[in-house]
Amino acid sequence: MKDGRILAAVALGGVIGAEARYGLTRLLPATPGEVPWAVLLINVFGGLLMGVLMALLGRSAAPNPLVRPFFGVGILGGFTTFSAYSTDAVQLIEAGRTLAAVGYLGLTLAGALLGVVVGTALVSRVAR
Repeated sequence: MKDGRILAAVALGGVIGAEARYGLTRLLPATPGEVPWAVLLINVFGGLLMGVLMALLGRSAAPNPLVRPFFGVGILGGFTTFSAYSTDAVQLIEAGRTLAAVGYLGLTLAGALLGVVVGTALVSRVAR
């Protein structure tokens, strides 16, 4: 497969994922100094969807070579965000909310990892 098709799949997926993230942060805006719940939920839900995607791809005998770049790297890569997660934590610390920042960092990380595990388990359970 030509690299151009893969690059196009990643780019298109990235636009979709980033727009979805932007929309959710508009629906659940964070005030400076408050926990950015939208980003936390985005990262946890993104982990869940990544677990589902990887489990489905692992069960497929011959997945389309554009599925992983489009959905995994593109959509879910654009949807989830480490940069906003990090920046939000720094802003909480600068607002004097160090404990909230530590909780936000830990909850996001644990939630996203748990999401991957749950997503994978859901596919396993449904596929039985």
